[in-house]
Amino acid sequence: MDIQQYIEYDQDLLLQWNGSNSIFADAFMWVATSTYIWIPLAIVLLYVIIKNNKGSDALLTIIAFALVITLADQIASGICKPLFQRFRPTQDPEIMHLIDIVNGYRGGRYGFISSHAANTFGVAVFVSMLIRHKLLTVILFIWAALNAYSRIYLGVHYPGDILFGTLDGCLIGLGIYMIYRWIQFKFFKPSIYISKQYTSSGYAKSDALLLVNTFILTCIIIVIWGIIQSLLLYL
Repeated sequence: MDIQQYIEYDQDLLLQWNGSNSIFADAFMWVATSTYIWIPLAIVLLYVIIKNNKGSDALLTIIAFALVITLADQIASGICKPLFQRFRPTQDPEIMHLIDIVNGYRGGRYGFISSHAANTFGVAVFVSMLIRHKLLTVILFIWAALNAYSRIYLGVHYPGDILFGTLDGCLIGLGIYMIYRWIQFKFFKPSIYISKQYTSSGYAKSDALLLVNTFILTCIIIVIWGIIQSLLLYL
């Protein structure tokens, strides 16, 4: 497949997956893609990290977490977008008139690669390896996939933008975690936990479930918002 065939295939996939005739889906994706709706989840994650780590170890974990987001975002927005200069679908003269948009949102000029995909998958990989709780891992990747798909739904990214953003995030998340663990073993000598109350990395399973429940509650709020927006249309 040459580059032109790839671009055409990418455009075809976008047109299949972009938008819908559903007011509920529009409202759901509009809120789900927002950073602000996930602030409670981030606060709970910070609480879990601090609670389950001692002073300097907690600080190291927070720094590593911040590095994942910073590097994933900067590689996407600071390097790839200005380097490749690929238009977002909503900004591309060839296809923009075919894109379903929500609330007039078109995003910035360039979209390759997706910062949303890079950031969320970076976090999903890092936190899943950090806490090592199976259900939480599933939830984290559902969260990342939801955020990534919302960008296609809103028409501001091609599937290819999402694919390479996901790859960027996963590699950054894995790389930072490996460096983090090396520093941990080198300077902090973490304990090994064998207990039904804790994960193998020493996090309380009840705290992992707190994160799961926060995600579920946030999704319920987004669903309620979508229903309200749908009902308002008929009032």
